[in-house]
Amino acid sequence: MGLRMDDPIFLLLLIPLLGYLIWTWLRHRSMFKKGHKIVFIIRIMAVTLLVFAIASPYLLLPVKEEQVLFLIDRSASTAGTEKKVLNFIEESLKAKKSTHSVGVYSFASNFQTEAILSNTLEHAPTLSEMREVDATNIEQALQLASGIVDKDKVSRIVLLSDGVETSGEALESATRMAGSKISVDVVPIKRDVVHDVAIRSFTTPQVAYQGEEQQLVVEMESPIDTDGELWLYENDQLIFREKIQLDEGRNVFAYPHKGSKEGLVKYEAFIQTDNDAILENNKLTSVTNVQSTPRLLIVSQEGNSPIAKMLNPSSIPFDEVAAEELPSSLSYILKYNAIIFDNVPGHLVGEGRMSVIEQAVKNFGVGFMMVGGEDSFGLGGYFKTPIERLLPVEMEVQGKHQLPSLGLILVIDRSGSMSGAKMELAKEAAVRSVELLREGDTFGLIAFDTEPWELVETSPIQNKDEVMNTILSIPPGGGTSIYPSLALAYQNLSPLNLQRKHIILLTDGQSATSGDYESLMESGKEKFITLSTVAIGMDADRRLLEHLSELAGGRYYDVSDETTIPSILSRETAMISRTYIENHPFYPTVYRAEGWNHLFEEGVPKMNAYIGTTAKAAARVIAESEKEDPVLAEWQYGLGRTIAFTSDSTGAWSGDWARWNHWLDFWYTAISRLLPNYNDIAYDIRMDGDGSFIITDPTNQAAFMDVAVVDEQGNELEVQLEPLSASKVRAVVDAKPGLVFFRISKGEDVYQAGFTIPYSEEYDLQPANEELLKEIAERTGGKVIEEPQEVFRAFKEQGVTRQNISSLLLLISLLIFFIDITIRRFGWTFLMNVGKPKKIAVDHEIIEEETNVAQILKGMKKK
Repeated sequence: MGLRMDDPIFLLLLIPLLGYLIWTWLRHRSMFKKGHKIVFIIRIMAVTLLVFAIASPYLLLPVKEEQVLFLIDRSASTAGTEKKVLNFIEESLKAKKSTHSVGVYSFASNFQTEAILSNTLEHAPTLSEMREVDATNIEQALQLASGIVDKDKVSRIVLLSDGVETSGEALESATRMAGSKISVDVVPIKRDVVHDVAIRSFTTPQVAYQGEEQQLVVEMESPIDTDGELWLYENDQLIFREKIQLDEGRNVFAYPHKGSKEGLVKYEAFIQTDNDAILENNKLTSVTNVQSTPRLLIVSQEGNSPIAKMLNPSSIPFDEVAAEELPSSLSYILKYNAIIFDNVPGHLVGEGRMSVIEQAVKNFGVGFMMVGGEDSFGLGGYFKTPIERLLPVEMEVQGKHQLPSLGLILVIDRSGSMSGAKMELAKEAAVRSVELLREGDTFGLIAFDTEPWELVETSPIQNKDEVMNTILSIPPGGGTSIYPSLALAYQNLSPLNLQRKHIILLTDGQSATSGDYESLMESGKEKFITLSTVAIGMDADRRLLEHLSELAGGRYYDVSDETTIPSILSRETAMISRTYIENHPFYPTVYRAEGWNHLFEEGVPKMNAYIGTTAKAAARVIAESEKEDPVLAEWQYGLGRTIAFTSDSTGAWSGDWARWNHWLDFWYTAISRLLPNYNDIAYDIRMDGDGSFIITDPTNQAAFMDVAVVDEQGNELEVQLEPLSASKVRAVVDAKPGLVFFRISKGEDVYQAGFTIPYSEEYDLQPANEELLKEIAERTGGKVIEEPQEVFRAFKEQGVTRQNISSLLLLISLLIFFIDITIRRFGWTFLMNVGKPKKIAVDHEIIEEETNVAQILKGMKKK
């Protein structure tokens, strides 16, 4: 135990105070009586204690409890060592004492708890799943671990790692911990790997021309002489396969290839060998920008668009694909300069593919056009989707007062199998349906498991926000029972006097109960009620759901991609009002617009029908209907131009336009408007460290560059630009290993390129960094542990806790001051008689306290 002070400088106050008191004593001591001397001494004590209290004194009391934290490296470079590590911890815990608190934590790029710090841990815990293992951040792990322990107790962190750090600076954490009560012991762990072949680099030309011979260069490293098989792919199609001989050390193979693909072409190299320890380092990708004539992608429901039949492939090369077969990778989309959706329903595309297309338009200048029909725009379920965001029109119709009175009930499965993404997407879909309805439209929501739960009563909508909040709060439940919920929905809609009454049933399971569905559907038909059904996943009762939709005059949807659920419900909500389709023949009003003027110099043909939409504020309307609805509109979305043509391509809706002598010119004009304006300047992009790229602008205008980076799944990544010179900038990108796409724009000029983020160093075959581990231990006062029993060896120091005594000294000082005041007020005799029977003096007569008061008063009267 020791005495310490936080502010000892305040003790200097004792010099003038004690000096004053000494001066007072020397000057007046001859006048002090015995009582005065006692008061003077008491006052000196009070002042002294008060000064000590101001100096913030505290006692250091010993703490017997000790803390030990096991910190396990779970990164990819230590894969396969978990059993060895747990055995080490289990063995070491045999030496644990009752005074030890023990915790187990693991880390890679993140940090997680395996067993909380406590004195009850007796055995090594079962390790939980570690997801992100492609990086090792020892610095962060030590920092977080040091924040867990009680600073008053001595602590020991036992770091079980190979010391291969790929992010952070572990020695910085060790330096900060030096001198504290926390020491770090290290246990080097090694992965038992003797053979691993890795692709170190795979390079292809950054820019090439179609038909030009390119060199594909693969660099590999092998620890031994061995053989293997090399595979090369172009846009996921095998172009080369060969058995190769690998020597110990570095191996370089170059292959000539005459590319036939166009746009951003992805190449991939893959090496396969026997007994290869680490598979993650067997593959690398590269991207080449193959320049050629522009290329168009036409997407239709079944791959039979009338637009494709009209176009001449020699004039504009194009590919046609059915909506369900549209790939979801950004590299595939970027092969094309423009995309046309010809009457494609949104549920066949899915929001994942829509997001990729949005990124291609916004950041890479790909043009996009949507063509109308019964399955397009609002009727296609595009409300609140990425496609609606990029188009110049909104899916909602102006003048909703013209819509018929509507009644819609959603019957949604909330059984346990719907938990997770299915339930969240179903709730989002229900919210979109409510947004499409008008205030006053009738809406109801029944969620069911083993029984129906009427979460939103079937009634006119008064407060959309309240209804949507209720929908978003739906919890998952138990089993699945369909019939009672459907019966309740029919019961609620039957008596209502509405023009359109519709039910949407959504489930992913088999009903545990049966019912008389035929009678229910027939009675519903008499009340003009229709039913559509949505089957989610492989476990849904497809036969029943398809049969119900046929009986009730609705539609059946078989969903394998859960992200299409919102589009389906939006489509169904839009389709219960056929007023989205305007089918009254009319002559569109055409406005003078650059690029389109030449088509309408001889007049404007009659049109039969179109889908009602609303032009966005920044859109340029080229042609509109008599109701001022847009028929042809365009705008700029990011770097790409998008066009909405709300009539169709078949002639059924477009009428005389399809027989018009400029009909083919119309499509070529639209395509030319979609094509982006690319710059011939080839910016040089080179990787410079972890997540950092150096971009060189040959025109020395790097400060004016705008850079966007998107990954293969269409997610836009965060980019931080740091100017280095007039011609160079550093771009720091938060990207995971894999393929990323750069879009560099300056004014109206656009440049695009692909780049590969290589696999993490975690997947390199490398020895444990024992020097780093040893340095960490030395800086923190720890050691390199060889035997498990050493973990719980005696600590060099004992923990102490701080006990502040300022308040105690202040209290004693006040008490002494009170005694001082009492003596000065009542005298020393009074203080000495405190607690004794009191006596009352009257004119020198001492009368005991128990004497009768009347006798005292009588004696005073005689006087």
